[in-house]
Amino acid sequence: MLVRVFEDKLTLSKSAAEQASTAVRRAILDRGRARIIVATGTSQLDFLDALTGAENIDWQRVEMFHLDEYVGLPITHPASFRKYLLERLIYRTGISQYHLLDGDRDSGEVVRRVGEALHSAPADVAFAGIGENGHLAFNDPPADFQTEDPYLVVNLDEPCRRQQVGEGWFANLSEVPRQAISMSVRQIMKAKEIIAVVPDARKAQAVKLCLEGEISPMAPASILRTHPAATLYLDSESASLLDPATLAALAAAG
Repeated sequence: MLVRVFEDKLTLSKSAAEQASTAVRRAILDRGRARIIVATGTSQLDFLDALTGAENIDWQRVEMFHLDEYVGLPITHPASFRKYLLERLIYRTGISQYHLLDGDRDSGEVVRRVGEALHSAPADVAFAGIGENGHLAFNDPPADFQTEDPYLVVNLDEPCRRQQVGEGWFANLSEVPRQAISMSVRQIMKAKEIIAVVPDARKAQAVKLCLEGEISPMAPASILRTHPAATLYLDSESASLLDPATLAALAAAG
């Protein structure tokens, strides 16, 4: 895994979007289409703004898969990740091939249907983040590193749910759903390339745990260190707790 550190969130996001757009164009050039996995959340806003503004991407040749979604949350709710993706990616680009996780429908059916579509061919690039508790997608610690199922119904731990309140998506903890549909860790790791966008000081402890601790289900995003083509984008705040020796070693890995 390669780690890149930038002075601020906006510069980080623009650089990550450049790498992402290059990956999408390359897939379209090589195979006539690109399959992407897209994360949501506050940390991804500037990245998606930059990506949707990129030139020379034929979005009609892009097929998008949804990383995770709350169970039981209507699409009209401000925290709905379907709403987020429609407004911040799909409507802006005109993507016509997309697979959203409908948290209002039977979770087992959604997991099966979208999972079959995702499993049919490799994803060219996955966009991800890291949660304040170290989660990858909604795979909270201890994450399941073993299942081959493309999607899972997972229970959300309290730190994860508190993060959603802190980001302003919900007024209080009681409003945050207790379950979500999440892409599995192994499925994320099957993407040919992973671009993880992780800004802000509130992510610094999780970044340190995932980069300097053991690769463990207790630090789910630590698994990214084993991917041959993963790039972690940090800003000065999210990288602030890292040992300089760690940064030098990971930067040299690229």
